[in-house]
Amino acid sequence: MTDHRRQLRPRYGRLAAAVSSLGVTTVAVLGGTGMLPSAADEPGPRDALRTTAAAPRASSPSPAPGPDAGERSLSTRGEQQRVTAADLLPEDSGVGRRAVFSEGQQRVWIVNGREKVVRTYLVSGSIHDNLDPGTYQVYSRSESAIGIDDSGTMKYFVRFTQGPSGAAIGFHDIPVDEGEKVQTVDELGTPTSHGCIRQKRSDAKAMWAFAQTGTTVVVTP
Repeated sequence: MTDHRRQLRPRYGRLAAAVSSLGVTTVAVLGGTGMLPSAADEPGPRDALRTTAAAPRASSPSPAPGPDAGERSLSTRGEQQRVTAADLLPEDSGVGRRAVFSEGQQRVWIVNGREKVVRTYLVSGSIHDNLDPGTYQVYSRSESAIGIDDSGTMKYFVRFTQGPSGAAIGFHDIPVDEGEKVQTVDELGTPTSHGCIRQKRSDAKAMWAFAQTGTTVVVTP
């Protein structure tokens, strides 16, 4: 009786081994056909780092320097200029790279070689009728100069013509006489000089950087 029970008793150990063997075989078959993911298909942390390191870096080409690359300093950092319709470049003010001075508007425009206004600002021109509208060229420059009569001393003097008396006329900063400026920045926009075009210091520096000898200057009514 004991022997009979042993023959009928299910052999669970062999059955489990058979099921396990079948499962391994099934996985192997499915894996071989690509139906199951494999560890090689899923990048781990190291693979992700390796992929990132191998990826080419996106780089934008550096723009080629244009003809006006040296004029970036004309736009002073922190300065914001409000340009209205009345501030637009006057008609018949020439072409090409030039500085334009309007006697009527008491305003200057600096224009680059691409006909773009890179700077515009109010100035103080002459109280005398000693500058005729026309086209001129810068012929002389002095970083420091002494004016006639009570004009005081000035900096960044860019000369482009002469008045009836033979005195030079050009652009410079607001003169200083006996330690004080002869006018305020707020007075720019009104004629106050003996013949030259007075500018605040930052604008005078910009004109100095722009208007080398030979630069065209156009004076409009």
